[in-house]
Amino acid sequence: MTSPIEQIQLAFELSNLSELNLTPRYNVAPSQQVFSIISDGENKRGGFLKWGLVPSWSKDSKIGYKMINARSETVDTKPSFKNLLKRRRCLIVADGFYEWKNEDGKKQPFRIKMKDDRVFAFAGLWDRWQSNGETIQSCTIITTEANDVVSDIHDRMPVILPKEKQEIWLNPAVQEPKHLKQLLQPYTSDEMTAYQVSTLVNSPKNDVSEIINSL
Repeated sequence: MTSPIEQIQLAFELSNLSELNLTPRYNVAPSQQVFSIISDGENKRGGFLKWGLVPSWSKDSKIGYKMINARSETVDTKPSFKNLLKRRRCLIVADGFYEWKNEDGKKQPFRIKMKDDRVFAFAGLWDRWQSNGETIQSCTIITTEANDVVSDIHDRMPVILPKEKQEIWLNPAVQEPKHLKQLLQPYTSDEMTAYQVSTLVNSPKNDVSEIINSL
């Protein structure tokens, strides 16, 4: 998430962006904070959610490590996700994501992005967990089948929502699971590209601009 605030505001028209402390991130990992957007039906607000869903009913917050993704095919039937699909949907903002390809027994990381470098949004679900005075607001990223750009690297990819679908996804008045699931399709490959990056990305401790450089 390296895009300047001006580009983010142009893309999403948030009501509170000036209040947020956004700094460039080059290697966002599960359990860390991700920049996300929710809506009350009138205003879209940006904020930070912990990546790795902790459902409100969970007894242990560590369940989040197992719930960084939700499959689009079953998001309306899995107990952890089906109620959130109706009432707690979010966007997770990014300008690239990483995936690893198995090559001769080694995993080569790739960065996948839009050809024009624009910022985009993943479809996500979020929830609020509270216990013993601790509150965790967390999210999961929904995945779908890979498009032609990603399929050579991995068989799954995050659901990227184009502008018109973002508005529907964030609209709390829309609650029909069948309608919502229709939004969760592979993004058109014509607008995307992928390139190899350094294995520096393999460690969450490395959050430096060199990571996004092409090899």
